Amino acid sequence: MARQLPGMTRINDQHFREDPGLYFEDFEPGDIYEHWPGRTITETDNTWFTLLTMNTHPLHFDTNYAAASEFGKPLVNSTFTLSLVAGMCVSSTSQKAIANLGFDEIKIPAPVYAGDTLYAETKVISKRESRSRPTAGIVTVCHSGKNQSGVYVMHITRSFFATKRGHSVIDKMQAGRV
Repeated sequence: MARQLPGMTRINDQHFREDPGLYFEDFEPGDIYEHWPGRTITETDNTWFTLLTMNTHPLHFDTNYAAASEFGKPLVNSTFTLSLVAGMCVSSTSQKAIANLGFDEIKIPAPVYAGDTLYAETKVISKRESRSRPTAGIVTVCHSGKNQSGVYVMHITRSFFATKRGHSVIDKMQAGRV
């Protein structure tokens, strides 16, 4: 019997290719996926992202200002946290997706600071067939980020087009249809 490796597609006898992402058929409401690895946020990450996005609020990069606030130190920009948590979930949930359809709800239950290590998980909320694309379906998930102490710092409800098996771009490339 041919050996199969988790997360890999067999090319030939001893040649395998990474196969990230799930197809529409793989998602089941209620499933929870833990994503790995975590990511430690640095002060540089926060400062660069904040300035890159032209967010000039001093709470993110002025230590003296932040020390006088209720937080006592600079906060990590919440849009950085959103980007990081969503990004940490891509390879296992939406690597084969066609497009994002929306971020419907974003909750920030706790602050994030430089030095925190974030971990992500995804819960499948719902799925349905697409009415406009027979080769895809619509999946709604909640991506959650928690820090090294297990405190949730971000919840993101997101919907996307998930391709059906045999119809992703990588499937087409492997079959020579692109």
